[in-house]
Amino acid sequence: MKIVCLDMEGVLVPEIWIAFSEATGIPELRRTTRDEPDYGKLMAYRLDILHRHGLGLKEIQNTIATIDPLPGAREFLDELRTLTQVIVISDTFEQFAKPLMKKLGWPTLFCNTLETAPDGTIIDYHMRIENSKLSTVRALQSIGYETIAAGDSFNDLAMIRASKAGFLFRSTPAIMEANPDLAAFETFDDFLAAIKKALED
Repeated sequence: MKIVCLDMEGVLVPEIWIAFSEATGIPELRRTTRDEPDYGKLMAYRLDILHRHGLGLKEIQNTIATIDPLPGAREFLDELRTLTQVIVISDTFEQFAKPLMKKLGWPTLFCNTLETAPDGTIIDYHMRIENSKLSTVRALQSIGYETIAAGDSFNDLAMIRASKAGFLFRSTPAIMEANPDLAAFETFDDFLAAIKKALED
């Protein structure tokens, strides 16, 4: 049995932190897992910026409410889910993801959670499990699934390489150049075709 594991931001929806950077005019918040492989370092950097600017969960959620899935993402996901089971595995947070999951037709999402104060200040974040994407793929494999994985960032590479088939989707030139053996796609049509072929193999 096969199951597809997809990253969320950059693959199905725009990057939340980039959208928030544009909404707030704070360019430092554009930094994502495409730029920084160390997620702990990245989140510490983000929380420091939020605290310095007096920004919290409400402001981020207001931006998220304006974000739509990438053009074609809902249709891609709908068709893929007629072929096989799909899990979206993301390093985002429950408090961010709900409106985006609604717009995508409520796919299954594995993600993390935020710790917030009553006034909405983000105090800390809690990862569901260490190395969450790789750990999830390994767990699925341990119960009899062959995984097909795809993403766009540094933090997707481990689950992609641990899977029976793995792809990059709309990744950066630097990541694609550093991983020339991984098939990379820019359109949902080509991406879906590659997944269909992997499902048949």
